[in-house]
Amino acid sequence: MEAEIIEQLNRIEKNSLLAAKNVLTLEDVSIITKMRKSYLYKLTHKHEIPFYRPNGKMIYFDKKEVEDWMKQNRVESISNIENKANEYIRQKYSRQQSSCHK
Repeated sequence: MEAEIIEQLNRIEKNSLLAAKNVLTLEDVSIITKMRKSYLYKLTHKHEIPFYRPNGKMIYFDKKEVEDWMKQNRVESISNIENKANEYIRQKYSRQQSSCHK
């Protein structure tokens, strides 16, 4: 029981430190994204994820850039799509109505 508590406290400490960082290591990004380090290396090699290599060896990431990268290609919910479609139809209908009354 005591070992479990210590392990949980270590995990909480690690996550707190990670949350406070702005510059991340490959290990950090692996934890945040739940992606294997080998896959992240592949993404950096293909220049599909933004990264920095200040000394030519170590790879670093900007936390905000990683978060933005993770948020790309957003998939709209059905209700959002329906709302946009309804708004488009309303605007088109109101333009047609205003042009007919001129």
